[in-house]
Amino acid sequence: MPWLYLKGISTGDFPEALQALLGEDAKGFSPNVVVQLKKQWEQEYQQWKQRDLSEKHYVYVWADGIYANVRLEDTANQRQCLLVLMGATAEGKKELIAVEDGFRESQQSWHELLTGLVQRGLEKDPLIAVGDGALGFWAALRKVYPSTQEQRCWVHKTANVLNAMPKSVQCKAKGYLHEIWQAQTREYAKKAVQNFLEKYAATYDKACGCLEKDEEVLLNFYDFPAEHWKHLRTTNPIESTFATIRLRHRKTKGNGTRMATLTMMFKLAQSAQKRWQRLAKRERLVPLLQGKVFKDGVLEEAA
Repeated sequence: MPWLYLKGISTGDFPEALQALLGEDAKGFSPNVVVQLKKQWEQEYQQWKQRDLSEKHYVYVWADGIYANVRLEDTANQRQCLLVLMGATAEGKKELIAVEDGFRESQQSWHELLTGLVQRGLEKDPLIAVGDGALGFWAALRKVYPSTQEQRCWVHKTANVLNAMPKSVQCKAKGYLHEIWQAQTREYAKKAVQNFLEKYAATYDKACGCLEKDEEVLLNFYDFPAEHWKHLRTTNPIESTFATIRLRHRKTKGNGTRMATLTMMFKLAQSAQKRWQRLAKRERLVPLLQGKVFKDGVLEEAA
């Protein structure tokens, strides 16, 4: 029953759906059963939010803001922003760290989320954080985990750059952008950035400025094992997981309350987490945690 609800069967459709699956004996089920389930999930979420994190150390983290509609509250005309944080442990296992209700993607909202994690024991700085250009997250991260490197998401950056260009040139420009993040070394990536700027600076200065201002933090993945670059260049671990909730919201036209949306996000993530794959070549995390240096994805041997 939880699976059916999470996958898009609305409360009112449950009796008919269960009768189709289980026969006439299932007609005793009512929408009230689903209401009780949702209350139980809310309790599970509250307990999960307060869990102890003192034994955890996340080497990599991914951050994003997911927007959803709320139908039955005073804020119904506003879109709810859910702040999501995922991480990879020292064993290469991906885990959901936090799902919180925030005000847009403000610095204050992210700061409250991150400081809450520290208060529950998550004190070690991640080595790198991946996210889009939302300034709120990065400003909060620098205060709470100051040693963490910043990596901007290439999917978001590509979309932002192309949005500042006419459609007639977007396809070709996208190819030049791909040459940057697909380069085998930071040096070649920087050359590819300059190549893009030389081609388009004269006519599309806004697009070039969008790329140029984040050049350094777009290329920080080169300081990490090459086997992990596919994980570190984008926020895809979050995007792919929570695409499901967008489909769910199209079906139901949004959850009734903000808490219902939070609970739904939490349960969907719990379901998806069972299928998350560990990082490729997770043994490469060992030298990273020992403070050894990677250059262009390759471990530098001590002199």
